[in-house]
Amino acid sequence: MAELQVRVTPRVKRNAIELDDDGRIRVRVTAVPERGKANAAVVALIAKTLGLSKRSIAVVRGHTSRDKLIAVDGMDRDEVLERLIG
Repeated sequence: MAELQVRVTPRVKRNAIELDDDGRIRVRVTAVPERGKANAAVVALIAKTLGLSKRSIAVVRGHTSRDKLIAVDGMDRDEVLERLIG
């Protein structure tokens, strides 16, 4: 299982996963941060990018914060980073 620290930016024009200048993973989603919609969009985007089911991705910490800890089941950290950042 891999754990990732990510920074989420909701309400953008299109979904994207990027690497910040300081080396942090930034996930941008079009969803609004209301009633878990942005969290669901983050999980869906990461799952789609990694080719995993949404059940394999979970928000562990930071449900109401922009900074989140994401758990990815079924892959190690290096493989996850390679697929996300490419």
